[in-house]
Amino acid sequence: MKIRRFSTTDQDFDSKLKTLLAFETAQDDSIDVVVANILKDVKTRGDAAVLQYTNRFDKTDATKLSDLEISQADLQAALESLPIVQREALQAAADRVRSYHEKQLMASWTYKDDDGTLLGQQVTSLDRVGLYVPGGKAAYPSSVLMNAIPAKVAGVKELIMVVPTPNGEKNALVLAAAAIAGVDRVFCIGGAQAVGALAYGTETVPQVDKIVGPGNAYVAAAKRRVFGVVGIDMVAGPSEILVICDGKTNPDWVAMDLFSQAEHDELAQAILLSPDTEFLDRVSASIEKLVQEMPRKDIITTSFQDRGALIQVRDLDEAAEISNYIAPEHLELSIDEPLAFSEKIKHAGAIFMGRDTCEALGDYCAGPNHVLPTSRTARFSSPLGVYDFQKRSSLILVSPEGAQKLGKIASTLAHGEGLQAHARSAEYRLKTRN
Repeated sequence: MKIRRFSTTDQDFDSKLKTLLAFETAQDDSIDVVVANILKDVKTRGDAAVLQYTNRFDKTDATKLSDLEISQADLQAALESLPIVQREALQAAADRVRSYHEKQLMASWTYKDDDGTLLGQQVTSLDRVGLYVPGGKAAYPSSVLMNAIPAKVAGVKELIMVVPTPNGEKNALVLAAAAIAGVDRVFCIGGAQAVGALAYGTETVPQVDKIVGPGNAYVAAAKRRVFGVVGIDMVAGPSEILVICDGKTNPDWVAMDLFSQAEHDELAQAILLSPDTEFLDRVSASIEKLVQEMPRKDIITTSFQDRGALIQVRDLDEAAEISNYIAPEHLELSIDEPLAFSEKIKHAGAIFMGRDTCEALGDYCAGPNHVLPTSRTARFSSPLGVYDFQKRSSLILVSPEGAQKLGKIASTLAHGEGLQAHARSAEYRLKTRN
């Protein structure tokens, strides 16, 4: 396998790094046209359009959309059908995810000025949220937990899940996860038509306030288009992992950690930074050895050849600087004293500290959310959390005394902006008007 390898001492290092990180995010015009037409049709014809596209794309033969809804009894039956080891693992992961996210809850607050004016912030939850879950070959019960549990912790009253079921095949683990997470309704629909149904509402599928969850290019394009009608979590790019290692970790561990993201798809990115050139050699050898035994060998190989790299840095401080530029989705600090070193990290979706903390634990059961910003967006955005399902309203209760002080300030500024009605509205409350 050919693995890109370079050093920060190379004269053209900056251009090499930019080339490595470059990812074409432009929307495919043909996909966008298809999605636009589907959304327009769903908005116009509702159930009939969703049913038509679902029967066509998923090769189902439902006669009405309500036939594609899964009952709570069926969700519970799916949970009970699992082998005990799977059921216990799913429940343990859910408990940890819930415990972590309960600590994110925001509370309302108020304070008073000396004149008795009350100011504050009222925190409320969204009423209804839509959760898109990939179906078919891509079945991710962990994504159900990571998206649904924070919503429920936030206090979302109704959570509507959509999941495609090609050829009518339902994934028991996904349905079981929905049962554990407290999903209220589940529809066996997917693609742009499912996004449209959630965004606009149909006779059967209720309109939601926000849509979260991953999907294919058509789902991503649909989420972009309906943003503004409803909220969305993010439009995520390919998975990423950046490992910073001092050279003391087992190279097989590091190689497999890199594989853990590279196996997602050919566009995934895995990068290793280390000041130890001999260690980079050992990791390279481990990659060549271990990839042969991986079921997703071809995907990993393409990912490494197209977007992977082993980079030698001068020292760990330089590694931190480069990491902050990359702003990776997943960052592993496989070094001594990782907690202290983490203070040098400004931009990362999630930081995995210590040699025993592999990224895979975060994907499933550590507790923090695995829905993370990609493609350098960690510079300005954060992991999915309870706060994504809460909103804030400002509270203002001006006392009669406060109206005298604030009214004069507002009047002056409003006149300065040429907004006389604003000024007079404030002046009407003044006890002594000029």
